[in-house]
Order: sequence, then structure tokens, then C-alpha cells
Amino acid sequence: MKSRSLFFALAVTMAPGLAVSESVYKWTDENGITHYGDRQPTGRNAESVNIRTGSASGNSQTASPQAQLGELEEAQQARAEAQQMTAQEQARQRQMEANCETARTNLSVMNTSSRVKIEENGETRYLSPEEIAEKKAYFSQIATENCNESSAEK
Repeated sequence: MKSRSLFFALAVTMAPGLAVSESVYKWTDENGITHYGDRQPTGRNAESVNIRTGSASGNSQTASPQAQLGELEEAQQARAEAQQMTAQEQARQRQMEANCETARTNLSVMNTSSRVKIEENGETRYLSPEEIAEKKAYFSQIATENCNESSAEK
């Protein structure tokens, strides 16, 4: 009976030591998901993780929680700024498309109509041939600025 108790006590004290001696591996799959396992995966780079500290072997420098929080906040702020810039760029692109469509419609009217009627200060009048030429040049410039692919990338 005494030998069984001694064997049991010895087994209980040795168990944590045996568990610590086992290797735990950490790797990231192609989807960016981090995995942990007791066997090193084949065909993938894996690093051995120290079970007691939770750090990878060979990586003795870890950032403090405050530094990690600061880095996380900076990353979130950068993502928010990028998202805002994307929203502004999308709004600018939609405005350019609307300007392009309006300029093309106005050019079409100028090119198909021999007489163009406008309203100024509550009075309706016809444009002279010189005014029509000026308007065509103006709408052509707007169409060039807003419909051209190279100006849309600026």
C-alpha cells in the first residue's frame, strides 16, 4: 500500500514536467488562421511555442499590452482613414460621371439643334451661332475633363 502511494505521488509530481517537455507548434494557414498542435504540420513552416510563457522559441522580445493596444489603435485609425478616403474617392467618381453625362447630353443637344433656346432672367431667347460655338467648346472641355479615363485616375 505504501509503495502504491509513493508511486502515485511520484506520478503526480512528474506529470507537469512531462507535459512541459512536449512540443506545441504554431502555424498560419493560407486563409490567415493561426493553428496550434502537438505535431509539426508537413509542408508548412511552424514555430515551437513555449507552453509556460506562450511565446515562440527564439522570440524573447514581446511588446507590452499597452504597446500592443497602441499599435491596434493606430491600425484601426489607419483603416478608418483609408475607408474615408475610399468613400471620398467614390463620391468624387460619381460626381465626375454625372458631369460627364450632363456635358455629353448638352453637346448632343448643341450638335443636333440649329436653334438653341435658353432662359435668362425670366426671359427666353435663342443663342446666336457664336454663343452656340462657345457653349460647344465649354461642354467639350467639361466632357474631356470628366469623361477621360486619365483624368479620372488623378
